[in-house]
Amino acid sequence: MQSMEEIYQSYALTVYKYLLSLCHSDDIAEELTQETFYQAIKSIKRFDGSCHISTWLCAIAKNQYRSYCRKHSKLQEIELNDNITLSAEEETVAYENRVELLRRLHLCPEPYREILYLRIFGDLSFKEIGDILGKTENWARVTFYRGKEKLRKELNENE
Repeated sequence: MQSMEEIYQSYALTVYKYLLSLCHSDDIAEELTQETFYQAIKSIKRFDGSCHISTWLCAIAKNQYRSYCRKHSKLQEIELNDNITLSAEEETVAYENRVELLRRLHLCPEPYREILYLRIFGDLSFKEIGDILGKTENWARVTFYRGKEKLRKELNENE
């Protein structure tokens, strides 16, 4: 087995991107990544090798995120890019579109929802998504496509 330093070097970015896809905040994702690896060090003896190490780490990360959400019951708002200046009307429409997209994403069944979040907000590759979910890269690619088409169809029906 690799040393924890090697594991950190190999998987820290994957864990960070996964957490970023969940919380949408660089600072929180960074903090939770550190906490994830701290918890991994504490429980490394329980890792039995029955899954890929990235899957194990992302499971810890997900638990850390859930714990964070319980402690901080206020949900984080998705912020507009600071470099874009919008009129009040444009900002309202953009906000409503984002809220509707997130509402639709939330209603998607698994595994579409998680894959869409990981790809869209986490900016993860299909290989990384496959590793996290314990599936193949091709499975992640096909499932993302199907989820995206399902979401697109639902959005078009409501227009």
